Amino acid sequence: MKSKFLSRGQRTNILRVVVASILTVGIVSPATSADSNPAAPIILSAPVGLQGVPALPFTGVKSAPFTTAETMVTLDIVPNQGPEGTPITISGKNLPANTTFPLTWSTADGAWIVDVQPNTVNYMGAKYTKYSLVMATVTTDANGAFMFTTKIPRDFGGVHDVYAIKDGVAIAHGGLQMNPTLSISPSKGPIGTPITVTYTGMGPNLYTGGVSVLWDNNFAGEAQALWTRGTAVFKIRAAGPVGPHYVALTAGIGVQYMNIKQSPVPWGKGSSAAFRVTKDAGAPAASIEFPPTVEPSITQRTTLSQIGLDPNTKAIATVSQASSEVGAKVKLNVTGLTSEGLHQIVWSTVVGNRVNCTGTCWVYNGVPMGSATPANGTIDQEVTIPDHLGGWHVIQVKKGDVIEAQVSFYVKESIFLYKDKNGKVLSAGIARADTSNAPELRDGSGVPTSKFKVGEEFTIAMKGVGWTQLDNTMAVTYDNSYIGYGCGFNSNGYMVVHLIATGALGTHLIDLHPVLYTNQPSFANTPYGMLPVLTNQSDIPGLALGYQPPAVHFAITIVK
Repeated sequence: MKSKFLSRGQRTNILRVVVASILTVGIVSPATSADSNPAAPIILSAPVGLQGVPALPFTGVKSAPFTTAETMVTLDIVPNQGPEGTPITISGKNLPANTTFPLTWSTADGAWIVDVQPNTVNYMGAKYTKYSLVMATVTTDANGAFMFTTKIPRDFGGVHDVYAIKDGVAIAHGGLQMNPTLSISPSKGPIGTPITVTYTGMGPNLYTGGVSVLWDNNFAGEAQALWTRGTAVFKIRAAGPVGPHYVALTAGIGVQYMNIKQSPVPWGKGSSAAFRVTKDAGAPAASIEFPPTVEPSITQRTTLSQIGLDPNTKAIATVSQASSEVGAKVKLNVTGLTSEGLHQIVWSTVVGNRVNCTGTCWVYNGVPMGSATPANGTIDQEVTIPDHLGGWHVIQVKKGDVIEAQVSFYVKESIFLYKDKNGKVLSAGIARADTSNAPELRDGSGVPTSKFKVGEEFTIAMKGVGWTQLDNTMAVTYDNSYIGYGCGFNSNGYMVVHLIATGALGTHLIDLHPVLYTNQPSFANTPYGMLPVLTNQSDIPGLALGYQPPAVHFAITIVK
């Protein structure tokens, strides 16, 4: 079968042609090295409806600004440390008698930062904004004393300051340390069992805002809890031989800070939990797990640009569904067209890459989706989503070079299916690798199977991988050990990663997770880059932009 991929020289020539034809595509100018100087980074709050986002603790009311007195009464807080849910008593003495005043609790909000451009999204890091909330209103007795009982709430971990405020001045101060907790469920099961990991008390700063997740001392990935106020909930899969295995979490900027008890944040030392693999029940089927659908925080989308759209148009385009995999059939409906005759339907995408990127790195490209002639100003036609890059795109309806209507569309990642001539699925994403120097074919290369001998090379194949720093890369783990990443940009969304079958006879797991890409273009202060993000269901910046970065699960069987 002839390869559908092009040489580097052929791709360069195509890019030149595309650059020359940008005006006919009708969107905006190409991405350049100017991407390294983003103009307006956007702070992303949690999307509406995002799972795991708790209400603000205590009253939820922000305290009015206050100053601190030169000398303050010390508030007694007993105990002065503990995890979420610990009962505490706050008491004060030698305060003004028969006086009512608020107690405040120091906390923070966490947010992700991105730079949304017409042709990409750049990952810009994380941000915490600290402030105080009103815990409660208390009144001293005739001796100037009070006592208040409560529990440590769900909130960021670490040290929390408690102040008593009178007339805009803090007259008393105390503090407590909120410690992390770890739990897993279930605690036993066969290979491939999904294990829900819950970790509370992550902090509102760089070193404690992320945790390293280990499985038997192998790095499985990282978890964050910016939007979920210090509580991370995610899943990993049980791997390895029958017997005990250990999940361990410790604070770190992605990877583990191994002597954190000697650091300025010793409370981030983390914990571990045991899981028992009971048996090898055979390789579980391949699956893909998308985050729940939530309402994005902002309206900007990559390629959702009004540049080039006829400013006088009254036409409105809609689609029968807002997202799908490549190859899906979607109904396009356009009303209000005023021009007659044949119209072109065009898929707006990009071509290029960001490896060794200088000057023009990628440009817009229009992929034909068909044509239609309006009837009474209306087009109602089925279109096929191109086998190309995933992420946000625009379907345009054009008369000549004029864009009369357009609608955004999101392409989700999907597992490549190896099929026989009758359409029967032979393998979901897994094949014995073609070890020749032939390029990877878009319709599959190698022999579809999920059984291998030790040392055999095999491949995992995906479609619809994107191109922004939020979705162009997927991390790969083998039995919960991170081994590298694959990228789908230069190959137009088709990603094939090569691995070697290793380990004992029986089932072995391969998992893909989203990555926050930080290599090129690179920016300052972008932690957690190039590592598997395990909290893709609840705490990853793409969710606020309408992205749905999945976790993808595969398994192989090693045989004699």
